[in-house]
Parts: sequence; structure tokens; C-alpha cells
Amino acid sequence: MFGSLSEEVEVKVAADKAWELYGTIKLGDIAAKHILERLDVIEGDGGVGTVIKLTFKPGSGISYYKEKYTMIDNDKMVREAEIIEGGYLDFGFTLYRVRIEVKDNASDKTGSSCVVKTTIEYEVKDEAADNAKLATIEPFVVLMKFANEHLLSST
Repeated sequence: MFGSLSEEVEVKVAADKAWELYGTIKLGDIAAKHILERLDVIEGDGGVGTVIKLTFKPGSGISYYKEKYTMIDNDKMVREAEIIEGGYLDFGFTLYRVRIEVKDNASDKTGSSCVVKTTIEYEVKDEAADNAKLATIEPFVVLMKFANEHLLSST
């Protein structure tokens, strides 16, 4: 079973400024401060191939997972990461990919805002199809809120 969820938010900064956060490992620092128990860089420097371990606060339903940055396109401002251990994989998911895209805001002719789109793509084994309901965009919506507050406070 394959599924996809996405959410877009407007950010009141230029796309290139937003990408400086969303396209880098700095986004993990925001997550670590607000959402996670801790974040550890296992391998890499934030580029393709970087592996990070996200340890969640008690009671969040998932104790940890490791994700690997599989694609970063600085020209198109798109980054993808896939869970490679723990988390959703422990519930029968065979794929859990998160894509973050930063785009110019087409309705803002001044270039002073952009749109950040987060998409989750997942695949679940047939025998675990009921677990597809565990996939949620909500933690990423919360992360985007904190990231946007950070961007606005640093302008």
C-alpha cells in the first residue's frame, strides 16, 4: 500500500533565506530544540548520504529513527530523506520518505515570501496496511511553525 501526505505553509522570508535553513542540517537543530529529545549526526556533514538519529521525547509513540539524506538539489531547493532504521519501519512500513521543497510565492511579486511544502511518501506491507494510519504530516507542520518563527526572528 502506497500513500502520500503533504502540507504547504507560507513563510515571510525570501526563498533563498528559507532554503538556508530548510535545505540544511540546521533544520534538525530546530527540531532538537522543540520536538526531539535529541538529534545525533551519525555520519556526514549535512550533504547527501548524511545519516542522523532522531530520538523522540517519551510518549510520542516512536522512540527513535535514523534517516538518510538521499537527495539535495540546491538549484530547485528540494531535499529528501528516508528512514533507514527504526520508527515507522518497525510498524511494517517499507518506505518513509520526507521531501521538503522551498518555492517562490507566486502571489508575492516582491519576493519577500515563499512557500515551503513538506511531503511524506510511504509504503506499507500488505499485512501491516492498518498501520498506514500512523503516517502523519502533523509533526512536520509543527516543525515548520518553529522553523518559520526562527526565520522571522533572525531577519
